[in-house]
Amino acid sequence: MKFLVCGGAGYIGSHMVRYLLRQGHEVVVYDDLSTGHRESVPADGLVIGDIGDGTALGQLFAQHRFDAVMHFCALSLVGESVSKPYLYYTNNVARTLVLLEAMRTAGVDRLVFSSTAAVFGNPQTLLITEEHPTTPINPYGQSKLMVEKILGDAANAYGLRSVALRYFNAAGADPSGEIGEAHSPETHLIPNVLRSLLGQGPELKVFGSDYATRDGTCVRDYVHVNDLASAHLKAVEFMLDHEGAHIFNLGNGEGFSVREVIAAAERVTGQEVSYDMVARRPGDPPTLVASGQRARELLGWQPEFSRLDDILASAWDWHTKPAY
Repeated sequence: MKFLVCGGAGYIGSHMVRYLLRQGHEVVVYDDLSTGHRESVPADGLVIGDIGDGTALGQLFAQHRFDAVMHFCALSLVGESVSKPYLYYTNNVARTLVLLEAMRTAGVDRLVFSSTAAVFGNPQTLLITEEHPTTPINPYGQSKLMVEKILGDAANAYGLRSVALRYFNAAGADPSGEIGEAHSPETHLIPNVLRSLLGQGPELKVFGSDYATRDGTCVRDYVHVNDLASAHLKAVEFMLDHEGAHIFNLGNGEGFSVREVIAAAERVTGQEVSYDMVARRPGDPPTLVASGQRARELLGWQPEFSRLDDILASAWDWHTKPAY
């Protein structure tokens, strides 16, 4: 098959591109490189552009016959979304509408959309299923939920087939060590733990030690980025036989506390992690753990990297020899 991967130079998108190429598919990457890395994707398959540019998208769809589109383009900093909501609704919602219209005009009717666990807001249950109430507490989560609703409307009105994949905590790096996680600023726990060991970032801070969890720190569900990539391809295969708009949670179904992540990093690296325990951040729920049962049953998805130590080991390999 031939895929258009929007945002394919970013962290998850670049792993998706590599995964598709390994499976023998054709890939065109469309990215404005505002946060992505040119070095992370093949030069001959990269088109630099904005998904809000309908003219450029129209030309791209005229040049290629895509079987499906994968949409990774988004701003994703929760705090920034609170202070700059217009920016997030413009980038994550309005620009997505431009992409959807370009797809409709070109007759491309399959889309995999990168959604997020942020659509749930504060969880009401320990294990979060797709039926959990969606009450986002920040504009980032709201913007993703808006697109999910738009995809449902597009299915009814235009016959668009879509799968929205709600990621929990993406982590790790490609086992080749050639691509990995490199954000600016870096806000994710695992890369910040590893960068602190390499002296590459600010002093590590742990936000809150008084949560109602087993050790007082927040618990999160970590899923390897390559496992996310495999789920995207399975989602496309699912759409070959299923109409409508569908939603799946993606996680390992097991939560690890911040202290447990730090302990795993110490096991993997053989080094002691120093950190400061500071006050809670507003809006951090104590626990976020996915039920991936629906994805396993309907997509046939099975995470390969189910052990936290393996996820961390792949990330450590990348951080000790980053290519960009």
